[in-house]
Amino acid sequence: MKSTGIIKKLFPLLNLYPWAIPVIIILGILTSLSEGLGISLFIPFLQSLEPGNSQSASGTFLGTILNRLFSDIPPSNRLLIIPLSIFGCVLLKNLLAYSSSLLSVWLYWRIGSQLVSKLFQQILSVSYSFLDSKQSGKLVNTLHTESWRACDAILILINIIINLSTVLVFVVFLMLTSWQLTFLVAVALLGISLIIQQVTRKTKKLGRQAVQANDRLVNRMIEGFYGMRVIRAFGREAYEYKRFEKLTNEVSLAAFKLAKLYTISGPLSEVLSVALLVCIMIIALQNKANLPTLLTFIFMLYRLQPSVRKLDSDRVNLIGLLASVEDVVSLLEIPEQQFIRTGNVYCHGLKRSLTFKSVGFRYNPTDKPALNGVSFSINKGKTTAIVGPSGAGKSTLIGLICRFYDVTEGEIYVDDYPLRELDLASWRNHIAIVSQDIYIFNTTVRDNIAYGRLDATEAEIINAAKQANAHEFINKLPEGYDTILGDRGVRLSGGQRQRIALARAIIRDPQIFILDEATNALDSVSENIIQEAINTFGQNRTVIIIAHRLSTIEQADKILVLQEGRVVEQGNFPQLLQMNGLFSQLYHLQYGGVEN
Repeated sequence: MKSTGIIKKLFPLLNLYPWAIPVIIILGILTSLSEGLGISLFIPFLQSLEPGNSQSASGTFLGTILNRLFSDIPPSNRLLIIPLSIFGCVLLKNLLAYSSSLLSVWLYWRIGSQLVSKLFQQILSVSYSFLDSKQSGKLVNTLHTESWRACDAILILINIIINLSTVLVFVVFLMLTSWQLTFLVAVALLGISLIIQQVTRKTKKLGRQAVQANDRLVNRMIEGFYGMRVIRAFGREAYEYKRFEKLTNEVSLAAFKLAKLYTISGPLSEVLSVALLVCIMIIALQNKANLPTLLTFIFMLYRLQPSVRKLDSDRVNLIGLLASVEDVVSLLEIPEQQFIRTGNVYCHGLKRSLTFKSVGFRYNPTDKPALNGVSFSINKGKTTAIVGPSGAGKSTLIGLICRFYDVTEGEIYVDDYPLRELDLASWRNHIAIVSQDIYIFNTTVRDNIAYGRLDATEAEIINAAKQANAHEFINKLPEGYDTILGDRGVRLSGGQRQRIALARAIIRDPQIFILDEATNALDSVSENIIQEAINTFGQNRTVIIIAHRLSTIEQADKILVLQEGRVVEQGNFPQLLQMNGLFSQLYHLQYGGVEN
């Protein structure tokens, strides 16, 4: 992608505040005009210092115009009025510059905060297929680091616009002072810019390397935090430290290489610019007759140099940040098909049944189908169990019901409506899910339970905890319901975390209650406690259970048996045992042929 194309991607962000850029540009132009005028006033001032000098014969158009401004002022007063005018121009210039800088910083933070929020909204909205294909470290790095580097690019772009305005204004003043010298300076500055561009030509490549190194480092951080138990259990602290140290060295090396190019542009530009100034001074010394004009030209050129130098350094910095901009833009411009789009039909709940009709699903177009030609119905108010070997597609079915993914073939119907036509929020509002891989937020017990329904009262939270058999152990925690549970609920046992998750589902009062292997990793005591709560809460609800322990689904109204993405058997518990098919084989493997 060309650099200019990436810069264009920033314009929609700037359009969040369409008035700001013109105002900043106007302030920049007025700032430059104030400074340029203040410097130009040195021409009549220096000429006033020469006794008997004819003010009207300054030799330049600009000098003639400025002298006319003070033609009616007595020479004795002119030496006071002109310095005061210069001071007034300097004061005005700094007030305008302060206003412009303040507005630029305000715009930077406003756009930055909205950009980060928009990126997070993208992550919340995109399908699980997209998230599954990305490393979490890369997404975190884009959200936390590269987004603000993209904002730096926006601020640099604003500075480039301001500095360009400054250069244009000063060029006009220089041409009015001496167009011949201005032409010579313009050619020299173009040469300086080309030299700097050649020296810093690797900036974009190094910027991309820096982004990739940051991606790898953040991913290693996340894996280190989440895998800490495994790291310590296998004694791999030294191994992980070496891997982390290697990545930090890669990041620092990439940053150092990039910094070398950032920093070289300033000194190189200054050295070459000073050489140019020396040449101009030599010319001035050889033409003493017009010395006030030439000295003013030199001073004006000297004041122009920081803006020219800043343009060169900003250009280098902007190229170095293009990789970050590309990274952010790629997340902002995710293809339409990667999103789960809500439908227009508001869902008032399940009236009759949830029906799969010839449903097929692939996580990626080149993958083997996770589901293939699946057809069945889940009736309202009944308990439906889904069993089968690992990899049969059980959790995929749950993902499709919750519409984490969209089917690639066939259709899922909620009563008479295709699931994809339903308003997504209203559909999910009728669902609660408790899974084996539960997530506990690093906040209080109360907040974790109330996450199921944010407007829940204290009494409703406690009642949900009681129904989940969690109230007793919660009261024994150091601060009861106000206890902070730590990252991923580290302060709780597996059974306690599961009961908190169950209370979160209960307080939602869902019509459809999904249990995705919710008790498989628990000990017998914890399983019995949770199973008792589930059986009580599941009455008169549509319950969908994924279970490996087949004894837990004996009372299910219907059992679906999956194998390699297909429904190979369905019926109730006794019927499936009599078929002597896959379900019967799984049952006998678990219980050694002893039937309850």
